[in-house]
Amino acid sequence: MTTLALLALAAWLYLAVAHGRFWQTGQRLGHATPPLRPSVAIVVPARDEADGIAASIGSLLAQDYAGSFRVILVDDNSTDATAAIACSLPGAGRLTILTGGARPNGWAGKLWAVHQGVAQAETDLVFLTDADIVHDPGHLSSLVTQLHATGVDMVSEMVELRCESLTERALIPAFVYFFAMLYPFAWVNDGLRATAAAAGGTVLMRRAALERAGGIAAISGALIDDVALAARIKRAGRIWLGHSTLARSVRPYSDWADVWRMIARSAYVQLRCAPLMLAVSMAGMALLFVVPPLATWHGSAAGAVAWVIMAMTFWPTLRRFGRSPIWAPALPAIACFYMAATIGSALDHHRGRGVIWKSRAYKGSAG
Repeated sequence: MTTLALLALAAWLYLAVAHGRFWQTGQRLGHATPPLRPSVAIVVPARDEADGIAASIGSLLAQDYAGSFRVILVDDNSTDATAAIACSLPGAGRLTILTGGARPNGWAGKLWAVHQGVAQAETDLVFLTDADIVHDPGHLSSLVTQLHATGVDMVSEMVELRCESLTERALIPAFVYFFAMLYPFAWVNDGLRATAAAAGGTVLMRRAALERAGGIAAISGALIDDVALAARIKRAGRIWLGHSTLARSVRPYSDWADVWRMIARSAYVQLRCAPLMLAVSMAGMALLFVVPPLATWHGSAAGAVAWVIMAMTFWPTLRRFGRSPIWAPALPAIACFYMAATIGSALDHHRGRGVIWKSRAYKGSAG
């Protein structure tokens, strides 16, 4: 146990000091007026989103962007009133509603919808967002300003996630924390590093860069589509990733099963559906999150210090969600839930169940 505790301490010292400062909350965009106002097409794929579509599309139609923009809603064979509700919204003159065609073999449902929407966009910029995101009126202007100020090809933001129910308060902040650990934002934004990631709720990019990357067809089967797209764009350009204060998700996670499904949808895909990668990943997670509290229980000072460092790195994320720092020492237990969901994702895959999302089943693909 002493050796494991020392290894865990060394790992946490590295993560806290040299891993792109992943634990920092990162840059945030404020209200800004862009010096240039290129045309923008906002593409929103939607499947059975009647509960939140009015708030989402309504907020996009109400953008105060001074340039030309339109919203393209791709109704991905919804079985509810998603399209009808969107049609009735004020400002629908800016709204185009497409009825999605049959999904070809090899395409993920969301990406096929996005592809159809992008095909209708004859604009300088393309803004991809989800049907469960509500945007501040100044959001589009701030994104365009950032794109031009930095000269990058893609600007993406991790939107504010719901943190209201007990399940959300316990589990959702860790989702953002683990995402940043996998893809440190500072490394994503560094043009000299290969690390690439995006957050699918907010992705603004130059149309020319998307075409240069092969378009949406280049990632047609990707289930972690935002990261796959960012990797394609960064191969020939630069990208920027930050946290948003001007967009928030309204999708609720009312109980632990909702969060479990959200994690399991892509966890094993992230590991390329490889048992060896799963084993290595779980061993690494156990060293980082299980060993410190166990070693502390056995009187190890190294384990206790590692646990303190772990909690300190989690604190900024909790503060961003308005949560008490008392949650920080509970990160090992939260990590165990994420580990269990990842193992569950692998078991589903090897049982032949694959990934099920929006009533569709997919074979795992990392894109």
